Amino acid sequence: MLTELLQALGITGKYLFTRSVTLRYPEERREPYLRTRWRHKLMRHENGLERCIGCSLCEAACPARCIRVVAEENTEEARVSPGERYAKEYEINMIRCIFCGLCQEACPVEAIVLREDFELADYERDSFRFTKDRLLEPQK
Repeated sequence: MLTELLQALGITGKYLFTRSVTLRYPEERREPYLRTRWRHKLMRHENGLERCIGCSLCEAACPARCIRVVAEENTEEARVSPGERYAKEYEINMIRCIFCGLCQEACPVEAIVLREDFELADYERDSFRFTKDRLLEPQK
């Protein structure tokens, strides 16, 4: 028991006089790991059309059941995506999301991706319900 106590005190003493590594968060940012999955984004094609074709595979693949997709048919007058359908409503409940990335893996057209935006804190519960307007990448 005494040896374990001395060993623990040795580890404490070793780090007692070293300089701590602290980042001043808003000004300094740590580089995220390569395989980190953060905030969801719905992507667009180069011509401005939405990539999401409303197939609901992301909804089926989600283990937390936090994604809801409502599909609607495209028309020639109002074309939203290149396929025959598009996601009329796309919603993610970020409180339930476990950031597993299975929605990204299941998407056949690479419409949903998880990017390096990790600032998700808020005070209101309703603000964690990300709708299509908030998820969709802005048009170029």
